[in-house]
Amino acid sequence: MNRLTERREIAATGVAVSPLGLGTVKLGRDKAVKYPTGFKIPDDKEALNLLALAWDLGINLIDTAPAYGNSETRLGQLLPQVPHDWIIATKAGEYFDPATGESRYDFSPESISRSVENSLRALRRDVMDIVLIHSDGNDKQVIEQEGALDTLNTLKQRGLIRAIGMSTKTVEGGLLALEQSDLAMVMHNLEYQQEQAVMDKAAQNNKGIFIKKALGSGHLAHGMDKTDIVQANFDFIFHESAVSSVIIGTINPTHLEDNVAKALSALKKT
Repeated sequence: MNRLTERREIAATGVAVSPLGLGTVKLGRDKAVKYPTGFKIPDDKEALNLLALAWDLGINLIDTAPAYGNSETRLGQLLPQVPHDWIIATKAGEYFDPATGESRYDFSPESISRSVENSLRALRRDVMDIVLIHSDGNDKQVIEQEGALDTLNTLKQRGLIRAIGMSTKTVEGGLLALEQSDLAMVMHNLEYQQEQAVMDKAAQNNKGIFIKKALGSGHLAHGMDKTDIVQANFDFIFHESAVSSVIIGTINPTHLEDNVAKALSALKKT
């Protein structure tokens, strides 16, 4: 079995992650999602098998969020059954209402603090490895006016979080996030490279980068027959030295194994 053995430390936090991380939207939410095809949320047995396979493939990073339905709660129940040294990244600021299929955002200090406390309870953790602000797109306002990263820094100083950052949607936001935190989560793939400046700054300043939507939420890989678009995207992304981990949100074991094999191939070329 192909296995990821490399670990990449985020800034100087001591948090070291595998080059691929497992995104868990599909463990907790199937409404108001942007995937090209529908899916069924896996039951506990299927989810446990997926988590066990991820660990066997060398993945130690799990990405979740309060906005991912009941993903955090399920992980809190399931991970003790696959008791490994997982690194968990969650988020704060976005809240999803399954009844309406809509998100709301609250970046106040009270909301962010309460969100982190809720995540700790749901995930059954004393300390969160990574917490990211889940931006609504108004990155500059969220950072400078609402002080969301200031709140995370306070919680980090209290020992509740090991590494902090922001899932941004603008170049300006990504650059600001790197000034005030340990990492930024950005979108980067063969069809979208507008946030290159954020990765360049991370490389220059020893900050971390998580890549979201590496395959365009599955759209880049959907229906492609002639070109191995997954391999091409991984080759492109892992050429960037700042990349700490690429988050892949699959619930298909075959796809997960294939993604790891292609990530390993890409990493050998760097």
